[in-house]
Amino acid sequence: MRHSTKALAVFALTAACVPALADQFPSRSITVIIPAAPGGGTDTFGRKVAERAEKELGQTMAIENKGGGSGSIGLSQVVTAKPDGYTVGFVWNSPITTIPHSLNVPYKRTDYSALMSIGYSSYVICVRPDFPAKTGKELLDVLKSNPDKYTIGNDGVGGTMQLASERIFAKVGAKVRQVPFKGAGDTAKNFLGGHIDIYGGSIPPIQQHVMAGKAKCPLLTSAERNAALPDASGLADVGLASEETVLWWGLIVPVKTPDAVKAKLEAAFMKAGASDEMKTVMANKGAVNRPLGAAETNKLIASEYDALEKVALSIGLKKK
Repeated sequence: MRHSTKALAVFALTAACVPALADQFPSRSITVIIPAAPGGGTDTFGRKVAERAEKELGQTMAIENKGGGSGSIGLSQVVTAKPDGYTVGFVWNSPITTIPHSLNVPYKRTDYSALMSIGYSSYVICVRPDFPAKTGKELLDVLKSNPDKYTIGNDGVGGTMQLASERIFAKVGAKVRQVPFKGAGDTAKNFLGGHIDIYGGSIPPIQQHVMAGKAKCPLLTSAERNAALPDASGLADVGLASEETVLWWGLIVPVKTPDAVKAKLEAAFMKAGASDEMKTVMANKGAVNRPLGAAETNKLIASEYDALEKVALSIGLKKK
């Protein structure tokens, strides 16, 4: 009985300490790991939202760029950090919902929990000016009527663009030959050079060429339209809103981080993500500001992971 009484006392003391620690959080600087090189969109958005969250939390944010492994290296450092709220990861969705289907990554879906997400940017499917389609519906009709005739470039085998486009093509019964490149910039270069028929990638690398009349973009991979390419159909326009796959960004922490600490971080970053500064930075990059809380973001991760896993299996992707 003595041992039981002592154990209960220790448990009660420990339980009492958790809220106290959460009340004091944060008492020092928070490290924000960005699993990408400095200078890109993910780095820009991560730094801006962290800068704004400093004002909400009253502590500084130390940014650490940990690129490599398609984002998996930095992400693994986040999930293995001490789950105390002092290490968070600002990530894009690829290392979470896409590359685990083609690479053996050192983490599982159950190793992390999302705090929130700040918004998204559409991927886009573009063709040359003389391609016989102006709208998203016309594009899909042409592709469906000409199986394996056309080639589409993407940003790598098993990458988000490949799976996003295959998700759409499979739904309408179209067959298009996928050609992988080193990134969206490389895809755009080969598209403009006439080496592939269709550009598949993010908006910024192709936007200036659309404005110059060297390309037209009939279809986005987002449900809604995007102001950066106002003539492009959203998936809702072609009855495929449920097949949306976009590039989105958010924050994660190790799954065992105390709920009270996660709640404090979520509240601070939600305010930061909805700030005018964040909206401006994202709009300048052709992205849509759409802050979602922890529950919605975790639901998004689960549904997107499952949908892209099915696509990966359907096209025979093998893990390396």
